[in-house]
Amino acid sequence: MTAVAPGPGVTTTARSTGLPAPVVLQPGDALALLSSNALALAQAALAQRELDVLLRATHAVAALSLAAVSGSPEAYAEPVHALRPYPGAARAAGEVRRLLGLPDRPQGRQGRRIQDPFGFRAFPQAHGCALDASERLREVIEVEVNCPSENPLMDPDGTAAYHHGGFFAAPLGLALDAANLALLQTAQLSAARLTALGDPGLTGLPPFLGGGPTTSSGTMILEYTANSALAELRSSTTPASAGHAVLSRGLEEAASFAGQAARQTSRATDAYTTVLACELVVAVRALRMRPGHGESLPAPVAVLAAATAVLPAGTEDRPLTGDVAAAAELLPQLAEL
Repeated sequence: MTAVAPGPGVTTTARSTGLPAPVVLQPGDALALLSSNALALAQAALAQRELDVLLRATHAVAALSLAAVSGSPEAYAEPVHALRPYPGAARAAGEVRRLLGLPDRPQGRQGRRIQDPFGFRAFPQAHGCALDASERLREVIEVEVNCPSENPLMDPDGTAAYHHGGFFAAPLGLALDAANLALLQTAQLSAARLTALGDPGLTGLPPFLGGGPTTSSGTMILEYTANSALAELRSSTTPASAGHAVLSRGLEEAASFAGQAARQTSRATDAYTTVLACELVVAVRALRMRPGHGESLPAPVAVLAAATAVLPAGTEDRPLTGDVAAAAELLPQLAEL
C-alpha cells in the first residue's frame, strides 16, 4: 500500500477524541487509519496481553490441582527439564515448584502414585509450548509496532524509493496461529485435570466432589461446561494463514489473514478463561474437602487463600454459574502471585 497524506476528515476525527490538544498528523500517518494491518496488530496486541495473563494464572491453578490429587513433584524437578532445555517447559515447572514450595530436586518418594495422568505429569511440556508461543507472538508484535511498513520506502534524503512487501503480515499471522494451537494443547490438559479431580481413585474424595447423598452430582456439570468451551477453542485453531486470496487481477495473489488470526486468538482466550475457571472451582473444592495432609503435597498457600476468599464454600448441589464467573474474575490476580 502506498503512503497516504492525511486529509481534513482525518484531522477532524483526531480532534474529536477528547484529547487535551489537537493531534497534528504528518504525511503517512493516515495509513494506520486505512490499512487493515493496523487493526490486526492492535487486536493481536490485546489478545497477546490476555493470553499472557491466562498462561501465568494457569501455573497457580495447576499447582492447586496437583496438590488436590496428591500428585508427584518428580515431573517438575529441575533435572528433568535441564535434559530437554525448552525455556517454556522449564519456566512452567519452576513456577509450580515455587508456588508449592518444592525443592528443585525432590528427594524420596512423594505423592500417592509412581506416575500421574498426563494432565499433571506432562503439564510443563504442554504448557511450556504455550508460553514459548506467547513469547514469540509478543516479539513479533513488538517488531511490527516499532517498525514502519509504508510502501514504497523512501530514503531519508528523498533520492530513492523502494517498492516492497514489508507490509505483508505473514510473521504476525503465523505467530497468532501458533499461539492458538499451543493454547489448545494446554487447555486440553486443564480439562483433563478437571476430570481427574472428580475421580475418587485419584483424590480419595466422593465422586465429582459431591457433598450430599451418593446421588449428588457435585461438580460434574463443570466437565460439560469446560468441554463445551474447549470445543469453541478448538474451532478457533484452524490456521487462518492457510487461507488464500487472489486480488487486483492477480497482482496481489496472497494474503496473510493476520486479522482473522487475531480475532481467533481473542475467541480462543475467551474460551480458555472458562476452561481454566472451571478447573479452579473444582481444585479449590477438592482442597477444602481433603481430610488431612498425609502423603499430600502442601497446597500453595497464597493461591488457596486468594481463591477461598472469593469462591463459595458450600458443597451442596446448586447452580455453579456464579462460582465459575467469580473464578474467571480471579484469574488476573492469580497471575500476579
